[in-house]
Amino acid sequence: MCWLLVMVVLWGLSWPATKLALNDVPPLWLGAIRFGSAGVCLFIFVAFKKQLRLPAKSDLPIVLSIGVLQMVVFTGLGMIAMQYTDTSHAVLLAYTTPLWGIVSSWLLLRHTPSAIQICALVIGLAGIGLICSPLEMDWSKPGVVMGCAFLITGAISWSLVIVHVRHHKWTATPLSLAPWQMLIATLPLIFIARLIDGSPQAIHLSKGLFGLLFFIGPIATSVCFVISSEYGRRISVFAMSNFTLGVPLIGALASIVLLGTSLSGLFLAGLALVFAGVSMTAFSSAKRQQG
Repeated sequence: MCWLLVMVVLWGLSWPATKLALNDVPPLWLGAIRFGSAGVCLFIFVAFKKQLRLPAKSDLPIVLSIGVLQMVVFTGLGMIAMQYTDTSHAVLLAYTTPLWGIVSSWLLLRHTPSAIQICALVIGLAGIGLICSPLEMDWSKPGVVMGCAFLITGAISWSLVIVHVRHHKWTATPLSLAPWQMLIATLPLIFIARLIDGSPQAIHLSKGLFGLLFFIGPIATSVCFVISSEYGRRISVFAMSNFTLGVPLIGALASIVLLGTSLSGLFLAGLALVFAGVSMTAFSSAKRQQG
């Protein structure tokens, strides 16, 4: 339980840390550095545990799914979006993933949503509507609408991965596959970053920036992945879902303290609706598993 709390705090703090790092590092290069550095750490850790081996053929689809959809698409779009949106808005919209999971399961697997899931989706979408509305965000600012669209697209992409993970028959453990997933993510991010953002030589590495990059990659990504893999499976899906609800909350609070952002009444109302929708989604999933 203690380690899961540490995971949630680190993940929450990684959002304002990312916002600060984006002042000096282009978003796609930041994504490449994040997964590249975290991947090196995980390769070493998994090798130390004597679990390092090439993924089995049956696990390749999940390696590609997580590496491309969750890491490249979700993180890449999220980091681009954070250039144009507040950290509190970004982290909340990113963690609407469980709501889109209802839609993904409905459309892809023909899982008809329950009454609770439909209510959760309606309530959560109402919260998203408030947060993305012109009453809360200044649509006249360049990139604001695009940023919201990117964050929601990333959340939908992550929801597809969650559906895949739930139905994948694992040959190796998630932890032993993690280094390969991060390698799959790092290589295309480097290629795309080179095309869009240019050479990484333009990045001026200072002591403060190095600290941010070290926190975002080896600590907030690799350490949290180990904690999630080792301890997340020991609790129920409902409990794990409730734990992860703390990430956007900590991210929003940390942005107030570290970045000096403020939360409007409309944002707080949207936050409450999204939290209610995601909580109902987690409760519905737990109820189905028990049934």
